[in-house]
Amino acid sequence: MNVQYKEIEGRVVLEPINSFDIEQILECGQCFRFHKIHNYTYTIVAKGRILTITQSKEGIIYYPTSAKEFEKLWIPYFDLNKDYDIIKQYLAKKDIHLHNAIEFAPGIRILNQDPWECLISFIISQNKQIPHIKQVVENISKMFGKYIDTIDGNDYYAFPTVEELSVASEEDIRQCKAGFRAPYIIDACKKVRTKEVNLENLMTSSYDKAKEELLKIKGVGPKIADCVLLFSLGKKEAFPVDVWVKRVMEHFYFNKGSSMKEIQNFAKEYFGDLAGISQQYLFYYARQLRIGK
Repeated sequence: MNVQYKEIEGRVVLEPINSFDIEQILECGQCFRFHKIHNYTYTIVAKGRILTITQSKEGIIYYPTSAKEFEKLWIPYFDLNKDYDIIKQYLAKKDIHLHNAIEFAPGIRILNQDPWECLISFIISQNKQIPHIKQVVENISKMFGKYIDTIDGNDYYAFPTVEELSVASEEDIRQCKAGFRAPYIIDACKKVRTKEVNLENLMTSSYDKAKEELLKIKGVGPKIADCVLLFSLGKKEAFPVDVWVKRVMEHFYFNKGSSMKEIQNFAKEYFGDLAGISQQYLFYYARQLRIGK
C-alpha cells in the first residue's frame, strides 16, 4: 500500500485512508500508552517518543515528527504499508458475523509494538481493567524509564528497557501496583536479559516456536503469548482468546460452551493467517455491543 503524506512545519499530514480510525485502533485493547485529548485526537508514547495524532475528514496529522522519522518509525508502527481494504474484503466474505464486525469498526489496524514493552504490558494485564493496566505501565515507566519531555504540565517517560527494569526488585515492582504480577515481571527481566528467551529471534521464528519460547516465562499463558505474538512480533495468525473473544466465538460460531483449545483450533482452520486481524474485529465488536454478555 502506497501512503501519501507530506511534511509541514514539524508535522506529517497523511491523506485520508479508508482503513484507519485512530479511536478504534487505540481503544481495541492492543496497547496501553495512550491518552485521549478529545474526539479523534490522541497522544501516544511509543518508540521512546511522544506523538499526537489528530484525525479528520481532511486527513491524519502526526506531530511532532518529520517525514524521515514517519517513514522509519510510524509507518511500520501503524502498519500503514498493509492494505487493510483487501483484507477486509476477503474476511467479510467469510460470514455475516465477521462482515458485521468489520462494518462496525472498519478502521482497526494491528499495531507493531516493541516486543519487550508489549510482553510486560500484557503480563500486567492479567485480571485487570484497561485503566488499571495503563496506570501500572505508567508507574513503571516513571520509576524506571528515561524522561522524554513535559507537555501541558504532564511528564512523559519512555518504557524502560530490559536493562533498566532489571535493576528493580520485586518490592519495587509491587510499589508500581503490579500486585501478584511482580514476580512474573522479574522472571521476564531475567529470561529476556540473559537471552534464555530471545525476543529478537522470535520475529523470524515460526508461530509455534515463538509461542513455545514465550511460554517459558512465568505468568505467560497462551493468551498473553498470543497477544505479544500478534501485537509486536508480526504473527497475524495468533488468535488471543480472552473472555470477550470466548463469548463472541461461542455466540456466533459454536452456539454452546467451548474450550479455549476448541476456539483456537477453529480460528486456525477458519481464519488462517488472518486469524489475529479477525480477532480484533470480533473483540471490538463484542466488547462495544456486549455480545454474549
